[in-house]
Amino acid sequence: MELATAPAAAVSHAVPHPGEPVPVLALPTVGIFFGALAAWGLATWAAIGDLASPWATIPVHAAVTFVMFTVAHEATHYAISRTRWVNGLFGRLAAPFVAAWGSFPVFSYIHIEHHRHSNDEGSDPDTYASHGRWWQLPFRWASIDLWYTRFYASRWRSRSAAEVAETAAVAVLSAVGIAACAATGNLWTLAVAYVLPQRIGLLVLAWWFDWLPHHGLAETQRENRYRAARARVGMEWLFTPLMLSQNYHLVHHLHPSIPFYRYLAAWRRNEEAYLERDAAIATVFGHQLTSEEYRVWRELDSFSLARLRPVEVPEGSSAPRAVFARVPVAEVKRLTEDSVLITFDVPEALRDQFGFTHGQHLTVRTDLGGEGVRRNYSICSAATGGPLRIAVKRIPDGAFSTFAMQQLVAGDELELMTPTGRFGAELDPLAAKHYVAIAAGSGITPILSILATTLEVEAESRFTLIYGNRTRASTMFRDELDELELRYSDRLEILHVVSREPQSELLSTGRIDREKLEILLATTLPPDEIDEWFLCGPLGLTETARETLLEHGVHPERVRLELFYGYDAASSSSTARETIVPCVASFMLDGAEYIVGLEGDESILEAALRVRSDVPYACMGGACGTCRAKLVSGNLEMDHNFALGQDDLDRGYVLTCQSHPTTPQVRVDYDG
Repeated sequence: MELATAPAAAVSHAVPHPGEPVPVLALPTVGIFFGALAAWGLATWAAIGDLASPWATIPVHAAVTFVMFTVAHEATHYAISRTRWVNGLFGRLAAPFVAAWGSFPVFSYIHIEHHRHSNDEGSDPDTYASHGRWWQLPFRWASIDLWYTRFYASRWRSRSAAEVAETAAVAVLSAVGIAACAATGNLWTLAVAYVLPQRIGLLVLAWWFDWLPHHGLAETQRENRYRAARARVGMEWLFTPLMLSQNYHLVHHLHPSIPFYRYLAAWRRNEEAYLERDAAIATVFGHQLTSEEYRVWRELDSFSLARLRPVEVPEGSSAPRAVFARVPVAEVKRLTEDSVLITFDVPEALRDQFGFTHGQHLTVRTDLGGEGVRRNYSICSAATGGPLRIAVKRIPDGAFSTFAMQQLVAGDELELMTPTGRFGAELDPLAAKHYVAIAAGSGITPILSILATTLEVEAESRFTLIYGNRTRASTMFRDELDELELRYSDRLEILHVVSREPQSELLSTGRIDREKLEILLATTLPPDEIDEWFLCGPLGLTETARETLLEHGVHPERVRLELFYGYDAASSSSTARETIVPCVASFMLDGAEYIVGLEGDESILEAALRVRSDVPYACMGGACGTCRAKLVSGNLEMDHNFALGQDDLDRGYVLTCQSHPTTPQVRVDYDG
């Protein structure tokens, strides 16, 4: 299959990991917040009490606006803390110092639109400050918040009700504050302590954050991430603290989630990788440099370059075949009203065996009330270092899901089978692809792992997720998906489709059906521009999506499908098979060979389980691939296959739960 690739110059060097993870708490960011808060308090006290001239207090208040913007900016990208609510708290505390009438969610939305559409006039709100005639620019910089208000007003119907409500409440409180100042004769004090310095602060911010990094750059974020923003090199001792590291704004666009005070370190660590891709560079005085000119310009011994280290592709489990082990539960966390997230504390001795690749799943075996239960759940963590975790959604009369929702607690142990499955695509740090996933409900679990892993490993690839649910409240991993969309703002787009809450846009309301898919394929997702499709959810959705894609010319090998449930063994096509061939089957497992005669319409797996109870399997419906084995001799036919790709079939692999012999003797190898 021929896949789209980036130009040779763009893929000649894999972009390495920035090497600057989000800290538990970014102390420098917290420090400048409280420092700015103290400065604001002192300057406001001096202004109200006429203890200092406005010429002294206004610059201090303007500096507070500038600094608090950085705090809100860091919070938008979840760069203050790994704990989600900490970012939201600091963002909401800092936002009023930048623009009292704008809420933090609006600030975040507008900024992410800038990242997603940098330099694209009409879509990037910041082109208002970076594009225009020279004599207009200062006025644009000083009125940037008014432009943002207009930008948001034209799009508010597409935003969530909670965001709009918070924004309206903030605007009302601001109006009440202004009215109170007018009623008490303090409008001049308000102007001196807030309005005038805030205008100055916004002017400087729009100049330094928007115009300096972006003006004169014609390429958009989608066209070339390395030339949609620039780095300004030289005099770092002065400009890095003065501009709060935005002299290396390009680093921020490439790695939005790392803290601002680590931009320079990330640049120095990965400099050669950026230069390989012809990054946009200028000196602090505005002279544009090519990569070769920069190499000549810099002092080669000014700093040492760390060895370039791309994000490693996950290796998966070291177990030769799927086996069970008892693993403690670290945490059970409610996701929605009818689902929980289970995180496991894998013992050190088992960590290699429980390594996993993106899109794999676990089989859980437990004994509830004397009844053996075996259930299959997708791993929903990034394979590049995330914890082993699964999400369980309650189903009516579901034995294990009810147990997990009501009784399972941290410290309990569950029997887990080592990870299996082949849903995820093979990753390459040099790849530049566009992936699309279509999921509904708990179908998000393997997609979340694939999405997060792919975007981290393949720094040039893009991902689009179409995710259907009943309501926003029933959406599994809503917060985590929002965070990923912020972290990879220029490479990840998520379309949430809800069936029981009216939305202003047609594509966001109802179910993911053929009509919506037809619209998407004709507009934003042309089939010939998509490299891989992932489908996961109810059988009806996945069948409809697959049929629609194939009708539009998508090659079957580009469509990956995963079902949580296949067909029941009772509904398999025993009646469709005209004859049942008497057969003696042999199978290899753990280096030993076993022989068993098939009885009636047994599958190979059912016969093998009569000899060894630990033969690997999970769903029994052809959906998970756990019972995969290699056909060594003889012939088989499979009733259903939702787990094996054409490459597996070409190499002779079968799903033994669905395999019935068509020859008197058959031999399969579970170790192969």
